[in-house]
Amino acid sequence: MKDVATPDIWIVLVCLAAGSFALRFIFLGIVGDRAMPPWVLRHLRYTAVAVLPALVAPMVAWPPATGGALDAPRMLAAAATLIAGIVTRNVLAAILSGGVTLYLMLYLLG
Repeated sequence: MKDVATPDIWIVLVCLAAGSFALRFIFLGIVGDRAMPPWVLRHLRYTAVAVLPALVAPMVAWPPATGGALDAPRMLAAAATLIAGIVTRNVLAAILSGGVTLYLMLYLLG
């Protein structure tokens, strides 16, 4: 096993930091003071909507805690999150309802 302080780790961290800075600088530093075309704004509106499912879907479909097998608590939590998001149109309400459902189902179903 490699030591955490190897140069490879630091090279990766620096490259990721530079890439992240460059992506943000393009929008905020270069384009930030100009009006964007309507087609760009339309596509940017869907970015936030796509982030939550993209982060959560792998953990629901292939949860590491169960060795990659589907289980009822995670499926019910995903359904609760989806329903709360559709009904309330509030991201925080959807996240909270999914989290509460997951922990409640893990407690009840084991």
